[in-house]
Amino acid sequence: MPLQLSSGRPHHLGARFDGEGTNFAVFSANASQLYLSVFSPDGSEEVERIALPERTGHVWHGYAAGLKPGTLYGYRADGIYAPEQGHRFNVNKLLMDPYTRELRGRWTDNDTTHGYIKGSAQEDLSFDTRDSAPFVTKSVVSDASLFNHIEPRDNIDWSQTLIYEAHPKGSTMQHPGVPQDVRGSYEALASEPVLEHLQKLGITAVELLPVHSFIDDSFLIKRNLRNYWGYNSIGFFAPEPRYFGPNGFKGFREMVRRFHAAGIKVILDVVYNHTAEGDQRGPTLCYRGLDNASYYRLIAGQPRYYVNDTGCGNTVNIAHPYVLRMVMDSLRFWVQQMGVDGFRFDLATTLAREDHGFDRRGGFFDALRQDPALSDVQLIAEPWDVGPGGYRLGEFPAEFSEWNDGFRDTVRRYWRGDTHSTQDLGARLLGSAGNFDRDGRRAWSSINMVTAHDGFTLADVTRYNERHNHANGENNADGHHNNLSDNCGVEGETTDLEIRKRRARRQRNMLATVFLSQGTPMLLAGDEFSNSQKGNNNAYAQDNPIGWLNWDKADEAMIDFVARLSRFRHEHPCLNQSRFLHGAIRESDGLPDVEWTDFNAETLQWRDPTLSNFCITLRGSAELPVEHQIDDAVFVAFNRDEAEENVKLPAVPPGNHWVRAIDTAASDIFDVCEIDDSSMVVSGHSVIAAVARPNESPR
Repeated sequence: MPLQLSSGRPHHLGARFDGEGTNFAVFSANASQLYLSVFSPDGSEEVERIALPERTGHVWHGYAAGLKPGTLYGYRADGIYAPEQGHRFNVNKLLMDPYTRELRGRWTDNDTTHGYIKGSAQEDLSFDTRDSAPFVTKSVVSDASLFNHIEPRDNIDWSQTLIYEAHPKGSTMQHPGVPQDVRGSYEALASEPVLEHLQKLGITAVELLPVHSFIDDSFLIKRNLRNYWGYNSIGFFAPEPRYFGPNGFKGFREMVRRFHAAGIKVILDVVYNHTAEGDQRGPTLCYRGLDNASYYRLIAGQPRYYVNDTGCGNTVNIAHPYVLRMVMDSLRFWVQQMGVDGFRFDLATTLAREDHGFDRRGGFFDALRQDPALSDVQLIAEPWDVGPGGYRLGEFPAEFSEWNDGFRDTVRRYWRGDTHSTQDLGARLLGSAGNFDRDGRRAWSSINMVTAHDGFTLADVTRYNERHNHANGENNADGHHNNLSDNCGVEGETTDLEIRKRRARRQRNMLATVFLSQGTPMLLAGDEFSNSQKGNNNAYAQDNPIGWLNWDKADEAMIDFVARLSRFRHEHPCLNQSRFLHGAIRESDGLPDVEWTDFNAETLQWRDPTLSNFCITLRGSAELPVEHQIDDAVFVAFNRDEAEENVKLPAVPPGNHWVRAIDTAASDIFDVCEIDDSSMVVSGHSVIAAVARPNESPR
């Protein structure tokens, strides 16, 4: 019996099954007609094409009685094809439902997916009449009961957060403890051996690279490569199928439940700034075909072309109310139906850019602030893009923390031995207050890392001076050229034991700097065991052992060291405060909340450009009322020079003595050492942290 559509309702966008039939609703302000295409169960045949019978405002809608979950479908949009006016409607192109929760089949790199005739002299001004349906994935009518509400896990204060940035697939593809049939899947991420590892490290939040459905770029397919990182989103509600395990999309929800049960939050890296449709030469897969002029920011006066603040070909027009609604609906879906606890916004400056430029009080931030479903999630901004005035570190609203590339670069420069870097490091150790201490923001606003997915791994920061990206097929021209790295004398792998020891200590020094700093520490997956990408600092296309974690070569001693750092940070509240430290005097004991000294316990001379070594004593913030001031102190000595030094210690309160708790040069990281009350030896190229203990403590 032919499919018949009644008018249906416009209120809920997407395909919604009510138990008896399915309501379809889709936004398009400029189309002349929207069609629903229904496909056979295997997706190979279009069995129905019928016009959506009703339009309310800019929402087209219709109701199909008896149409059940599991049905494959897509949309087709008719209207003018006039790229020079910003419109690219082509009814011959099957379009994904922007709100679909599931996708079936794979995108195929085929010329028919373009709205124009590829190779034509007119380029994108030409019009392609071929049907793209055989080459694109199909949307799926979902059973709403499969996406019932997931309770959020108990809130973890930002100041207690330790983030682990991980790839959904590469983290487990070579894990010997994970069964081969589930490796690389959502389920594998929360499998028992991985959970045990994360709990040993004290991880409280796993930040996953993009899991929104995405496609492989055409130029990568031609090189026999794939988009590994996933920053090429097409569907903002559908989990990426390539990470499905035995339980399909249900595996994602099960992963979240297992993480929550283990005391770990789930943060998603989300890409709402651009889509996989690219620039005017890209394919027509969804948004371009539904309403190009609404979904994308087009160049004023030249609407054939796209604003490219992202460097990825197009920029999503989040200032449009229906596009903003889509993003907000997506965020709520992942929180309420998929159970996630936070988001890291890729190229977040793009989301904050209004017509007049970056606006921290713009529509996107207003929408986030007023949404009760999102009021308790953790929000992280990547505070830059490639558009005008795109670098905005420290300028996001107080609800956000931000990736701090200034911290990353300063730590690398300091341990490499660059002049003037010591002064910069002093500021970074205290949460980069110069960037963040304004408008009531807290010290946890700074996400402190020395590495992330984009760039060298920590091991490679100490092994390579130059990028080695030949496997990407771009003649080693891609990726960062200024890595602030130091190979310690030999480029790449070496059998020289002294160089290997120096590299390992350099890694420990940088890790210690992260964990002993105010702010929120972030650890790149694999850095805790010296994972290498063989010098590739742009492994976005390496869905293979280059990009996967190599667990078989894991440095167990480094894992133990990171676990020790994590426990030490957790045990000492003066290391993870929410208030900034400025050296103010504490009412509780008359001491400053932070003190800077040289190795002779004299006031540090910051203006010395050759300054390389220093000490810092951290106490609880003086800003807190006296009854709430933290009774805790940590003394840290940084020795960047070759020679060991004798460091004079500050006085301890009566009845206490100093104990060396962290030493990056120690052969046994668990060797908590009693030291002379007046001084201690700090080895060359090392960090030592000491704490005061009551005299009655075991010596």
